[in-house]
Amino acid sequence: MSVIDLVTRKSSNEDEKSNSSDVITLTHPIPKRRRRTSLRVPRLVRRVVGPLIVLALWQWSCSAGVFTSFEVASPIAVIDAARELWNQGVLQSNLLISLRRVAEGLGVGVTVGVIFAVLSGLFRVGEDLVDPVIQAARAVPILGLVPLAIIWFGVGELPKIFLIALGSTFAIYINTFAGIRGVDTKLVEAGQTFGLSRWGLVRRIILPGALPSFLVGLRLALVGSWLIVIVAEEINAQSGIGYLIMQAQTTDRTDIMMMGLAIYAILGLLADALVRLLERRLLSWRRTFAGA
Repeated sequence: MSVIDLVTRKSSNEDEKSNSSDVITLTHPIPKRRRRTSLRVPRLVRRVVGPLIVLALWQWSCSAGVFTSFEVASPIAVIDAARELWNQGVLQSNLLISLRRVAEGLGVGVTVGVIFAVLSGLFRVGEDLVDPVIQAARAVPILGLVPLAIIWFGVGELPKIFLIALGSTFAIYINTFAGIRGVDTKLVEAGQTFGLSRWGLVRRIILPGALPSFLVGLRLALVGSWLIVIVAEEINAQSGIGYLIMQAQTTDRTDIMMMGLAIYAILGLLADALVRLLERRLLSWRRTFAGA
């Protein structure tokens, strides 16, 4: 046997030993790392934390004397005022009246806004006729129309519903029109390839594609309706939350005024949550970025 063969056999034996040792090493169980258990807080709880912090700072600033009771009523005083008016039956009756006004004005505004958006979005002639009028009317301050609304409709319910409907129409129209025109043309071409008629394209592709934008407009319209009803109920009104605020101003009841504003804020928050729920149900097919 030559020296080269001995060296080769020796090196091969060493490789076999090293491989066998590696195999033995790999067969040992690898210790598992302990998973870190992170406490997951429900999203609803996290969304409540922010308002609770604001309430705590509000109460602290009133208790510490940063604001006097004449300037800003504390949350406890606001709750006491709400309990007082509720026991008298005043709060629930005026709240229902405000809800009815918003519902009627919002219903009219959403209907008119969708009709105009569909006409402008689907037809170029409709866009040329309707869009300039809507854009010009949108630039006019709604609150500046209050005196004219009183002249046109008197001091009853019609001017209040008219102002709410007008503000809702603009929000619905702008977002729905943008949603219709924002539908991908490739989807329309694909629908035409599959033999969809014009109405089929509208029903199956264009309107579902514009639905997310419509819901955004609905959220803006709901918030805008509560902003408008505040002013509408403070002018020549005999009922409503805005009426309670004006009556409280004459008697320097800041607790009732703050209570009315808090009710508007809560109603706006509930309305926004309702539209979010509709988005999750109606847009379950859409996958978008939900934040890190």
